[in-house]
Amino acid sequence: MSWSYRKTIKLGPIRLNLSRGGVGHSWGNRLFRVTRTADGRRTLSVNLPGGFHWRKTLGGR
Repeated sequence: MSWSYRKTIKLGPIRLNLSRGGVGHSWGNRLFRVTRTADGRRTLSVNLPGGFHWRKTLGGR
């Protein structure tokens, strides 16, 4: 089993995500969020009440 590290710093609607792989960031609220991961992937997430959610990866490496 390998070790991992992740720390999230909230700055209003922006989150900085620190991990062993690098720094990522996301912007949005509980319903709509755009994320850029440390390895360059971009993800769009939409979360609806009642447990429904939709997630789309917009770009890869």
